[in-house]
Amino acid sequence: MKKLLTLFFTVACVTAVMAQDSTVVAPKKKKKDWSKVSLGHRANDHFMLQLGYSGWAQRPDTINTSGLPRSFNVYFMFDFPFKSDPRFSIGIGAGLGTDNIFFKNTEIDISGKNANKLGFKNVADTNHFKKYKLATTYLEAPVELRFVANPENSNRSWKIAIGGKIGTMLSAETKGKTLQNRNGGTINGYTLKEKSKRYFNGTRLSATGRIGYGNWSLYGSYQLNTFIKEGFGPDVRPFQIGITLSGL
Repeated sequence: MKKLLTLFFTVACVTAVMAQDSTVVAPKKKKKDWSKVSLGHRANDHFMLQLGYSGWAQRPDTINTSGLPRSFNVYFMFDFPFKSDPRFSIGIGAGLGTDNIFFKNTEIDISGKNANKLGFKNVADTNHFKKYKLATTYLEAPVELRFVANPENSNRSWKIAIGGKIGTMLSAETKGKTLQNRNGGTINGYTLKEKSKRYFNGTRLSATGRIGYGNWSLYGSYQLNTFIKEGFGPDVRPFQIGITLSGL
């Protein structure tokens, strides 16, 4: 009996000690004061190069695109971190944006021969160019709301940015190379170039976004207003999806 009482007393003491330990509250982790973070060595994504795939949303089936339509953009940006939390910042800049859309058995009259609308002509059953594209160039001003997980070393950190850009069209040009007959036989190496902005909106408004790690990120953009002037052609909306190299 004495042994049982001793065992019971021992178990009771151990249980009490364990219960007491379980009530100990771990000290709270001190919240980091981001306003005191040093940004002396931070790369602020002042320079951005973008290479991407271009397309036309809402494109009618009667317009035949082909090949690998592509875009190339280059921007110089100013970055303004929030004083209270430098993980967030505003990026404002300027640069150039280009799109190259390729077509198959299709030619576009941008010269003004058809003054009522922008003509997309199917030329599969007649002489046509083997390669044909529409190239546009814009002077653009992007604005971004940026977030970087580690503002002290953004080159080794996750980044997210959303925003928009406004652009003014500098040029629009069609280019056809290598004239062929209806059967695909080469007639000659003739190249045709035509330039005109008359059927296109001079202003481009686009929504943008990008996400990535370090100097590399994925980006996307979508034109919010009409690419072709209302009443002069289909309501297509250009978009871009690609990669961004940023730094400095």
